[in-house]
Amino acid sequence: MTFVKVCPVAEIPADGVLGAEIGDTQIALVRQGDDVFAVNDICSHAEVNLSEGEIYNGTIECWLHGSCFDLRTGKPTNPPATQPVATYRVKVEDGDVYVALGPAE
Repeated sequence: MTFVKVCPVAEIPADGVLGAEIGDTQIALVRQGDDVFAVNDICSHAEVNLSEGEIYNGTIECWLHGSCFDLRTGKPTNPPATQPVATYRVKVEDGDVYVALGPAE
């Protein structure tokens, strides 16, 4: 699995989200406390950017219809979304965020 440097961790707002791209893949980077998560940035229900939504208790909320997705699993926690979004492996080294596009375990 190849990790790609995306940005310095300081660019992700504290308890917030930052949209980014790796090649043709749009990702949403979320920082909660000391943890950084990466999920596919496109809502599985409405195909809008999740990075424009809010972060609540380990989830990212789609701004359009209110579906929330678990940051660890990508599974929706409420309707109208029924399909998960992809999650990706993240590592932080020397203050930089690296993401691997293969699915997280």
